[in-house]
Amino acid sequence: MIYLNIGSNLPSRDGGRKTNILKAIDYLKKLKLNLIKVSSFYETPSYPNNSDPKFINLCVKLESNLKASELLNELKKIEKKLGRIRIKKNEPRTCDIDIIDFNGEIIKNDELVAPHPRLHLRNFVLYPLKEIEPNWSHPVFNKNIDSFFQELDKNSHNEITRLIKSDILN
Repeated sequence: MIYLNIGSNLPSRDGGRKTNILKAIDYLKKLKLNLIKVSSFYETPSYPNNSDPKFINLCVKLESNLKASELLNELKKIEKKLGRIRIKKNEPRTCDIDIIDFNGEIIKNDELVAPHPRLHLRNFVLYPLKEIEPNWSHPVFNKNIDSFFQELDKNSHNEITRLIKSDILN
Protein backbone atom coordinates (compact mmCIF):
# COMPACT_ATOMS: atom_id res chain seq x y z
CA MET A 1 0.00 0.00 0.00
CA ILE A 2 1.02 3.56 -0.69
CA TYR A 3 0.16 6.37 1.71
CA LEU A 4 0.19 10.03 0.72
CA ASN A 5 -0.31 13.11 2.85
CA ILE A 6 -1.90 16.04 1.02
CA GLY A 7 -1.89 19.52 2.53
CA SER A 8 -2.66 23.13 1.70
CA ASN A 9 -2.39 26.41 3.56
CA LEU A 10 -2.91 28.90 0.72
CA PRO A 11 -5.81 29.44 -1.66
CA SER A 12 -5.21 28.92 -5.38
CA ARG A 13 -6.95 30.26 -8.46
CA ASP A 14 -9.33 27.29 -8.09
CA GLY A 15 -10.42 28.00 -4.52
CA GLY A 16 -9.44 27.57 -0.88
CA ARG A 17 -7.38 24.99 0.98
CA LYS A 18 -10.02 22.25 0.96
CA THR A 19 -10.70 22.79 -2.76
CA ASN A 20 -6.97 22.46 -3.49
CA ILE A 21 -6.88 19.09 -1.72
CA LEU A 22 -10.03 17.87 -3.47
CA LYS A 23 -8.60 18.90 -6.85
CA ALA A 24 -5.34 17.06 -6.02
CA ILE A 25 -7.40 13.92 -5.34
CA ASP A 26 -9.23 14.40 -8.65
CA TYR A 27 -5.85 14.54 -10.41
CA LEU A 28 -4.79 11.35 -8.59
CA LYS A 29 -7.95 9.64 -9.87
CA LYS A 30 -7.10 10.70 -13.44
CA LEU A 31 -3.76 8.90 -13.07
CA LYS A 32 -5.74 5.67 -12.78
CA LEU A 33 -4.48 5.03 -9.27
CA ASN A 34 -6.57 2.71 -7.13
CA LEU A 35 -7.67 5.00 -4.29
CA ILE A 36 -8.75 2.82 -1.41
CA LYS A 37 -9.32 5.15 1.52
CA VAL A 38 -9.22 8.87 2.30
CA SER A 39 -9.05 10.27 5.84
CA SER A 40 -10.94 13.17 7.32
CA PHE A 41 -9.57 16.68 6.88
CA TYR A 42 -7.37 17.88 9.77
CA GLU A 43 -6.30 21.46 10.55
CA THR A 44 -3.05 22.39 12.29
CA PRO A 45 -0.90 25.48 12.77
CA SER A 46 1.72 25.98 10.09
CA TYR A 47 5.14 24.48 10.76
CA PRO A 48 7.70 25.78 11.51
CA ASN A 49 6.27 29.31 11.42
CA ASN A 50 3.01 29.45 13.38
CA SER A 51 2.27 32.91 12.00
CA ASP A 52 1.77 31.46 8.49
CA PRO A 53 -1.78 30.39 7.56
CA LYS A 54 -3.04 27.13 9.09
CA PHE A 55 -2.76 23.91 7.11
CA ILE A 56 -5.45 21.44 6.19
CA ASN A 57 -4.17 17.89 5.61
CA LEU A 58 -5.51 14.44 4.91
CA CYS A 59 -4.08 11.03 4.14
CA VAL A 60 -4.81 8.83 1.13
CA LYS A 61 -4.30 5.07 0.90
CA LEU A 62 -3.82 3.77 -2.64
CA GLU A 63 -2.35 1.15 -4.91
CA SER A 64 -0.38 1.83 -8.07
CA ASN A 65 1.77 0.09 -10.63
CA LEU A 66 3.96 3.18 -10.89
CA LYS A 67 7.50 3.08 -9.57
CA ALA A 68 8.19 5.42 -6.65
CA SER A 69 10.13 7.86 -8.84
CA GLU A 70 7.32 7.90 -11.43
CA LEU A 71 4.71 8.57 -8.75
CA LEU A 72 6.84 11.35 -7.25
CA ASN A 73 7.12 13.02 -10.67
CA GLU A 74 3.34 12.85 -11.11
CA LEU A 75 2.79 14.31 -7.63
CA LYS A 76 5.09 17.24 -8.43
CA LYS A 77 3.09 17.87 -11.62
CA ILE A 78 -0.14 17.94 -9.60
CA GLU A 79 1.36 20.41 -7.11
CA LYS A 80 2.43 22.63 -10.00
CA LYS A 81 -1.04 22.46 -11.64
CA LEU A 82 -2.46 23.68 -8.34
CA GLY A 83 -0.12 26.67 -8.28
CA ARG A 84 2.69 25.49 -6.06
CA ILE A 85 5.88 27.50 -6.50
CA ARG A 86 8.99 26.16 -4.78
CA ILE A 87 11.22 28.93 -3.52
CA LYS A 88 12.20 28.03 0.03
CA LYS A 89 11.57 25.12 2.38
CA ASN A 90 8.44 25.13 4.58
CA GLU A 91 6.93 28.22 2.98
CA PRO A 92 3.14 28.53 2.63
CA ARG A 93 1.84 26.58 -0.37
CA THR A 94 -1.29 25.84 -2.32
CA CYS A 95 -0.58 22.12 -2.41
CA ASP A 96 1.93 19.77 -0.82
CA ILE A 97 1.83 16.04 -1.53
CA ASP A 98 4.23 13.79 0.36
CA ILE A 99 4.81 10.09 -0.08
CA ILE A 100 4.55 8.83 3.49
CA ASP A 101 5.06 5.13 2.77
CA PHE A 102 5.61 3.41 -0.57
CA ASN A 103 4.61 -0.25 -0.23
CA GLY A 104 6.72 -0.60 2.91
CA GLU A 105 9.87 -0.08 0.83
CA ILE A 106 12.90 1.71 2.23
CA ILE A 107 13.98 4.23 -0.39
CA LYS A 108 16.77 6.75 -0.03
CA ASN A 109 18.06 8.67 -3.03
CA ASP A 110 18.46 12.26 -4.23
CA GLU A 111 14.78 12.50 -5.16
CA LEU A 112 12.94 10.61 -2.44
CA VAL A 113 13.25 9.25 1.07
CA ALA A 114 10.55 6.76 2.04
CA PRO A 115 9.11 6.25 4.46
CA HIS A 116 8.97 10.01 4.96
CA PRO A 117 11.85 10.80 7.35
CA ARG A 118 9.79 12.95 9.77
CA LEU A 119 6.36 11.36 9.56
CA HIS A 120 6.61 9.95 13.09
CA LEU A 121 7.03 13.47 14.51
CA ARG A 122 4.10 15.13 12.75
CA ASN A 123 0.59 15.14 14.14
CA PHE A 124 -0.81 16.16 10.74
CA VAL A 125 0.53 12.89 9.31
CA LEU A 126 -0.08 10.56 12.25
CA TYR A 127 -3.71 11.49 12.95
CA PRO A 128 -5.04 10.96 9.41
CA LEU A 129 -2.79 7.92 8.84
CA LYS A 130 -4.02 6.30 12.05
CA GLU A 131 -7.61 6.98 10.99
CA ILE A 132 -7.28 5.07 7.71
CA GLU A 133 -4.66 2.49 8.76
CA PRO A 134 -4.80 1.91 12.54
CA ASN A 135 -2.39 -1.05 12.34
CA TRP A 136 0.24 0.68 10.19
CA SER A 137 3.83 -0.12 11.12
CA HIS A 138 6.96 1.87 10.28
CA PRO A 139 9.23 -0.12 7.94
CA VAL A 140 12.45 1.37 9.37
CA PHE A 141 11.70 1.69 13.09
CA ASN A 142 9.54 -1.48 13.25
CA LYS A 143 7.10 0.36 15.52
CA ASN A 144 3.37 0.64 15.08
CA ILE A 145 1.55 3.91 14.68
CA ASP A 146 0.21 3.81 18.26
CA SER A 147 3.79 4.07 19.57
CA PHE A 148 4.39 7.27 17.61
CA PHE A 149 0.98 8.60 18.58
CA GLN A 150 1.83 8.18 22.28
CA GLU A 151 5.21 9.90 21.77
CA LEU A 152 3.60 13.11 20.48
CA ASP A 153 3.73 15.85 23.09
CA LYS A 154 0.55 17.25 24.64
CA ASN A 155 0.65 20.35 22.44
CA SER A 156 0.73 18.22 19.28
CA HIS A 157 -2.46 16.48 20.41
CA ASN A 158 -4.14 19.75 21.42
CA GLU A 159 -3.35 21.82 18.33
CA ILE A 160 -4.88 19.46 15.74
CA THR A 161 -8.56 19.62 14.81
CA ARG A 162 -10.51 17.07 12.80
CA LEU A 163 -12.66 19.22 10.54
CA ILE A 164 -14.90 16.96 8.50
CA LYS A 165 -15.11 13.32 7.65
CA SER A 166 -14.17 12.71 4.06
CA ASP A 167 -16.72 11.14 1.75
CA ILE A 168 -14.56 11.50 -1.35
CA LEU A 169 -14.67 7.84 -2.33
CA ASN A 170 -18.38 7.35 -1.60
